[in-house]
Amino acid sequence: MPREETEKRPLAGRFMFDPQDYELLAIVNDVLDRGGYSSFKRVLGPYLHPRGIKEMAATKGLRIAYSVIHLLGSLESGKARDRLGALRALKNETLTAAESSLLNNTARVLLEIMKSLVRAPRGSLRQLKLAHDFRRAVSGKPRIIRSHLRRFHLLEMPEDWSQLAFDDHVHDANTKGRKSPTHLIMDAWIKGLRKLTVVYYNYVSVEAAEELLEAAEIMGVSVRICIELRVEHRGRYIKLLWTPRDVSNNEDFQAFLARPDTAEFMRQGMEASKQQQSYTWSALEKFNASLREEIGACYGVELPEADPKEFLKFVGVGQPSIHHLGYYLAAMVEQLKEDAAESAEAGGLAEEIIDRWLEPERNPDLPNPFIPGSMEDRPLLRRLKPEEMVERIHQMHPSSWISLDMVDLRVEDMLYLLFVCRGRLTHLEVFNLRAYERGMEVDYASALRLQAIINTGNAVQLKRLVRDACNALQSEDDPGWREVHSGLVRLLEDIPGFLARYRKKPLRTRIGSDSTGQSDRRHGMGLVVTDTLPGKARRQLKGECGRARMALPIAVEVAMRRTYAPYSPGGGLSSGLGSRLRVILDALHQGGESRLSWVKERFYVAPENRRNIRTLGGVSRRSVAFTSSLSPRGLAFYWVYMNSTIKNVLKILLGFAPAAATFQLTKDWWLLAWFGPFIWFGITGARNIIQSVLGCGGLKRSPLTKWSSYVSWERVSDSLLWTGFSVPLLDYLVKTLLLDKGFGINTGNNATCLYTVMAVVNGLYIFGHNTFRGLPRRAAVGNFFRSVFSVPLAILFNAAAAAVLGACGVAAVDAILQKWAAIISKLASDCVAGVIEGLADRGKYIRLRMRDLSCKISQIFDAYTQLEMLYPRRNVMELLESPKKLLAVISGRQSDLEKVVIVNALDMLYFWMHQPRSRIVLKRLLQCMTPDERQVFLLSQYVLRREKEVSLLLIEGLVGRKFNLALSFYLANVETYLDQVQTLAATCDASQCRPEYATGFAPHVQEDRQC
Repeated sequence: MPREETEKRPLAGRFMFDPQDYELLAIVNDVLDRGGYSSFKRVLGPYLHPRGIKEMAATKGLRIAYSVIHLLGSLESGKARDRLGALRALKNETLTAAESSLLNNTARVLLEIMKSLVRAPRGSLRQLKLAHDFRRAVSGKPRIIRSHLRRFHLLEMPEDWSQLAFDDHVHDANTKGRKSPTHLIMDAWIKGLRKLTVVYYNYVSVEAAEELLEAAEIMGVSVRICIELRVEHRGRYIKLLWTPRDVSNNEDFQAFLARPDTAEFMRQGMEASKQQQSYTWSALEKFNASLREEIGACYGVELPEADPKEFLKFVGVGQPSIHHLGYYLAAMVEQLKEDAAESAEAGGLAEEIIDRWLEPERNPDLPNPFIPGSMEDRPLLRRLKPEEMVERIHQMHPSSWISLDMVDLRVEDMLYLLFVCRGRLTHLEVFNLRAYERGMEVDYASALRLQAIINTGNAVQLKRLVRDACNALQSEDDPGWREVHSGLVRLLEDIPGFLARYRKKPLRTRIGSDSTGQSDRRHGMGLVVTDTLPGKARRQLKGECGRARMALPIAVEVAMRRTYAPYSPGGGLSSGLGSRLRVILDALHQGGESRLSWVKERFYVAPENRRNIRTLGGVSRRSVAFTSSLSPRGLAFYWVYMNSTIKNVLKILLGFAPAAATFQLTKDWWLLAWFGPFIWFGITGARNIIQSVLGCGGLKRSPLTKWSSYVSWERVSDSLLWTGFSVPLLDYLVKTLLLDKGFGINTGNNATCLYTVMAVVNGLYIFGHNTFRGLPRRAAVGNFFRSVFSVPLAILFNAAAAAVLGACGVAAVDAILQKWAAIISKLASDCVAGVIEGLADRGKYIRLRMRDLSCKISQIFDAYTQLEMLYPRRNVMELLESPKKLLAVISGRQSDLEKVVIVNALDMLYFWMHQPRSRIVLKRLLQCMTPDERQVFLLSQYVLRREKEVSLLLIEGLVGRKFNLALSFYLANVETYLDQVQTLAATCDASQCRPEYATGFAPHVQEDRQC
């Protein structure tokens, strides 16, 4: 669909999609065309809260789109800082987008949809569908989110983020991977990974480590940096994987790399990498000389010579390898192919080229740096034996993990290497997914058996294993095997000492995918232990074929650990009966908050029915199974992508039809026959609207926000749809057929039984459709009991109606009430629901505002701390009292701090005027502050009185090019806000502080006050 067609939609198109979809798509494409608005870069600043003033600058979709575009841009190292800023903004935007129970899963879906949107063909139907998908996903509805998770081949993760999802071997763009460190971390979080080990060849640069660790800190992913080293053993190279410990954060790792011994080691690693890359350049020359004609003839194209400069540009910041060369040549072949469809299916072309023409064994005429002795002047790191390399690492950084790559190693090799390295090999990489899929020999069964023998300290079994290994090597004539045999003989004489080295620090296991993010013929990054996933995700895995997500032949025993936090003192249960109740609850582990975690016990070779480690990546991301859009020919497509207004009307009509038919066919009184369905729907609609408005603040809401902006009309239409089908169920089947005609129960002889049965059936019905819609189990159960709780109220309404009718002299009161029984039961149920769900909405918004305001107030006190540190000889309180003097002082020395102070105040102004429940939460937070903290907060808001400086900042692009709305909002409301906040602060009573709001924002203020 060309873009010009999106502005003038055909008549049929008006029934599909929403105007907001076209608006979002037009803005995203405009950003793509321009390469990003420079004026929006400031919107990505860490101090601009996603729910604050920048909501007036751009829609959430645009802000997320800009962040994704910026992050997925160039892989050049010079843009790492921009990528990190985009990632930080992206996380903030997506994690605050949803208001449902599936917060993390909604954020994952939003990121994946926006990634696909910016990569989809410009102006295509796929782009439009993704724009609609994005807007639907923002709602966070469980059924929608789970549907998108399945479409994008993502597994639902627990919302407490307790899953065991990991990958001990991946690559980024600094080696042979496709993704920058920031992009890699983002994708890892989208997949649900919590722990990641990124492998670098021979050395790691300061820039790569800094970007990786900072990105991991932003997304909350635990990352280890690992360096792959090749050492000589039995006349060939084997791999050791070195992971420095106790340097996992950015500052510690930078200090570690700056040490002289580490810097020298990295320099020698660069020399080893350069020699390793020499084969790639030789292969490139051979391609230009002879291979290009052979490869071109094979694929029916005429390949030109490869330009080394273009190849380096293709590699980017990585280390040139035959992996890069294979993908570079595959790209050349695909560009020359005439059959576009064939080219699109040529995902495995690169690996085919590598296997057939580029592997060292295919080119024996080229010097092979991967075989010891094949090249002269080997670098120092290439001349070391395993025990020498391990000893050097130990001398340089004793707290290290050193793993042994098990590819092409026999059990005799494992025993020998563990022995000669004197217990300093801490891990065995028993399973490498890429090696397994390529058919390389990995004796993981023997490795796990050996690991179990060593960790259990079983000297008898170890002796038998070593003797069997010695006997197997007696007939070997190879000098390398003779050396191994000699070492195993020495091991026989020192088995107690060997086991003692692993007594305190057992030999551990590593499992990784060795993913580069490029091949669609291999399972990608990420592994997960299925026992730690939610029930829906486990059932989904059982229904999938093995090719989609492979079950590894290795399993792990896991133990669940739950940590309980007792009630804090002063939390409302601190005296008398409350104190005794708190002791009982703590003893039963029911008090306070609990945190779930999983502990890995042991790995073992598992039969197919007990395998519990699955890949998170699929074999082919390009296949139809992994697309995010439905077929435009199916009925499901027309329903999913229908215009929202039309869809909501159809839902209401679909629910209205059975309700109207029931009243028409079963009621002989014209009032009920014609107006019954309207009364029924009016009760439901009014309840939804009132509960939404009251949950967001009711009459105390901000006058700047209309009541209708708080109402989700899709939620109202869903309620009306399902309530329509409850009319024939409750009024005809239950009340008339079952109770009245079946058991003779009516309002005249047993109103209590009548309303109880109707309430229970209604509760079961609500529970059923809530479960079908994918709502949380807690909400479904709560809605069941809400109907049960409505029984006394229904009886009360029935009695009141009977009294009124009797007082008016109406005859046959029981007969009239029997006709109205279903509506009375409905009214009682919705009254209870209005109270319960209104309070639930209120609690939800209070939790959201508590999170938003706590973050913003913490930033306010952080800025105050910076002022105190910058001006140790000044009284910062006095500066805050005079905004003019404050801005004059800090503008000359710290212009960024001036903007931070203004931005924080603008965000607080927006919260107060626009965000539901901000006022009550701010009041509670102020009550829990000390007088000095309250004064700091209040004085920090006075900077808004500097209209010239604040207006200039908005005009210069703080919130983007469209600053008019934000500027007029600020000028019109600043004085009202400051007066109201000052009045609120003056009336705060510290004795009303609730413990859950006492967060201690500014400990430095408390220390000053105590001094």
